Amino acid sequence: MKIFIIGATGFVGGAIARHLAGSGHHVTGLARTEAAAVTLKARGITPAPGDLETRRPEMITAASLADTVIYAAQADPAQETATLDDLIQTLAGSGKTLVFLSGSGVFLQRTAGSWSSDSFAEDDPFTVEPLAAARKAVEDTVLAAVSHGIRAMVIRPGLIWGPGDHGHLSMVYQSVAATGAACYVGEGLNTYSHVHIDDVTLLFALALDKGIPGALYHAVAGEIPNRWIAERVADDLGCGARSVGEGEAADIWGRFGALIMAASSRCRAPRTRRQLGWYPLHTDMLTMVGEPRLKELAATRL
Repeated sequence: MKIFIIGATGFVGGAIARHLAGSGHHVTGLARTEAAAVTLKARGITPAPGDLETRRPEMITAASLADTVIYAAQADPAQETATLDDLIQTLAGSGKTLVFLSGSGVFLQRTAGSWSSDSFAEDDPFTVEPLAAARKAVEDTVLAAVSHGIRAMVIRPGLIWGPGDHGHLSMVYQSVAATGAACYVGEGLNTYSHVHIDDVTLLFALALDKGIPGALYHAVAGEIPNRWIAERVADDLGCGARSVGEGEAADIWGRFGALIMAASSRCRAPRTRRQLGWYPLHTDMLTMVGEPRLKELAATRL
């Protein structure tokens, strides 16, 4: 299969590209720079020059040559919207596959560190997080593309963790560098459903093989309250764990990071398991505690 991946140099898109190339598919990845092209070549992925702004026509042309297009980039909402609109217009009537990587941030709840009882399956209604309104609109646009003769699907994972991630564990280790303690917001009982990067790549492969046009698939393997994460990091580093308020959280992680660390985003994946037979192989995010790369994030203060 000829697969074109937008975001092939990123954390998630790169893992998907490597997995699919290793499975025998011919994978082409969007390369915004010469350095990106060199990186892709080294990974056995064919680079295609272009970007989502000034060189989007080049990218659309490269995408049109593939059997399957995967969008796994993290882009400006306006660029993302325009890119998916162009892709759908180009692929219309082709019967080709288009898979859009979204995320559970679309139903993020601003709980200020408190626990939420809400957990969303693929078809459950929810109130869209305002900052993710454009992302949810793109999801809807992609799913509606089946009416234009495209085998379109959306994959919506929880918090993705694994080697090289920048998720909650990384952020807690960073808080030690900033404050001397492993920090959480408020009560620290808020939680994100999480999933390992290898299980995400497996889900993409299954979706390409037997995914149903117009389907939305969740990916989740477990969930851990942020305070538990902070307490395990504190044990690892021999420091304390403590709660911070909104203002201090913004000083530690930035305004957007503070929003993420204070929120809940819980999901379930019944359709994914039922239709694709997907089951996660990695279920404990805390197995990363103690990794050298994480300890280095706290080293400047300790």
